[in-house]
Amino acid sequence: MEWSGFALLILVGIGIISTGLPAAFVLIAVASLGAGLGLMAGTIPFSLLWALPGRLINLFDNDLLQALPLYVTMGLLLGRLPVADALYRTSNAILPKRASAPLVSGMLLGALLGPMNGSVGASVLGLSRVVAPRLTAEGVPAATRDAIIAVASTLGVLVPPSLVLILLSDAMLNAHTFAVTQTGRTDRVINTQDVFHAALVPAMIFVLLCLALAWSVGRGQPLPPGERERLAPQEAILAAAALIALLILLGGVATGYFYAVEAAAVGAFTLLCAGFVTGRLHHKVLRALLHDAIAITGALFSLLIAATTFTLVLRMLGTDRLVNNLVSGIPGGDIPATAVVLGVIGLCAFVLDAFEIIFVIIPIVIPPLLVRVADARWVSVLVLLTLQSSFLLPPFGYALMMVRGAAKNPAPFRPFVRVLVPFLLAQ
Repeated sequence: MEWSGFALLILVGIGIISTGLPAAFVLIAVASLGAGLGLMAGTIPFSLLWALPGRLINLFDNDLLQALPLYVTMGLLLGRLPVADALYRTSNAILPKRASAPLVSGMLLGALLGPMNGSVGASVLGLSRVVAPRLTAEGVPAATRDAIIAVASTLGVLVPPSLVLILLSDAMLNAHTFAVTQTGRTDRVINTQDVFHAALVPAMIFVLLCLALAWSVGRGQPLPPGERERLAPQEAILAAAALIALLILLGGVATGYFYAVEAAAVGAFTLLCAGFVTGRLHHKVLRALLHDAIAITGALFSLLIAATTFTLVLRMLGTDRLVNNLVSGIPGGDIPATAVVLGVIGLCAFVLDAFEIIFVIIPIVIPPLLVRVADARWVSVLVLLTLQSSFLLPPFGYALMMVRGAAKNPAPFRPFVRVLVPFLLAQ
């Protein structure tokens, strides 16, 4: 029954793509099917199923999960308040009057707000609302507009302390604990701060390359027609205050001065107060915002429960032992083994979002890799980079599909991909 776990994984992918049902529902349904088959075949004793409640209780003992609703609330507040618009307009006003200025401003906004939005999908929707109409109004070609939004929406995967990074670091901690226990090594098990610190330099390099490429892409385009919009003083003040607050919060968490949960709580509370003071969060808006926050948080926790159930069934079927044997049997040293596992994660990212990969795929493929490859920080950063790249890979990259779905008039696919190529090469 060990190989049946792979059939269940394929069934999950087919179910998510073909049915349109929530991933949590598909995972629970396929896990139930796998458990039923295992019981009938005698592979899974009925008593073993009682391990699931204890596993879920231990899962929700993790204090880091408090960051989920707080990050979701921050992302929604940033969307409801005029913060994103003020940051974009202020950046555009400061930069020289060139066709590249709006492209660079859109990329900067993605780097600043992406870590707060939580997911690639949320970043795409936020940037499509704020940036896309302005790029269109300033004469930016549709292919360039869509490519900038797609790349900017994935920066939140890589830039600490994104929600993706927080959840990945927790998954890597569990995987590294398993590897150290299995091998008897004396390594110090990595924690969230280790992954944040390891991601800082690669994230900084890639963001700078994206900004340079955005400037370069716009150089060959004509200047936007007419005079540049005047920036109101209150907008500049709001943008400056938001920028300072975001840099303090993001930098403090990334460098270890603040804990992720406390920083997210402070950020959400500050934005909430700002919304009340400015009168933008009246009863109707606040009610809708809290409804969305609860719905999104509930969807994330549902996905976490479903993924934990599914991976437990795979372990009962012995698929984890099979994966362990396959990874240990890859010829060569650390680099070939890591490349094969990253290739599997990249393929999964064509059909799964970052959260689904972290909850479902990482617990299966990374523990046996860390048994073989000791440098858990290196593997963590490579997983992040792979996730971020795969969301942009044509033709089925998740960010590409989201951008084309959110755009009112999406660009033809071939010109869109041509603009993306330099960013993929930089990555």
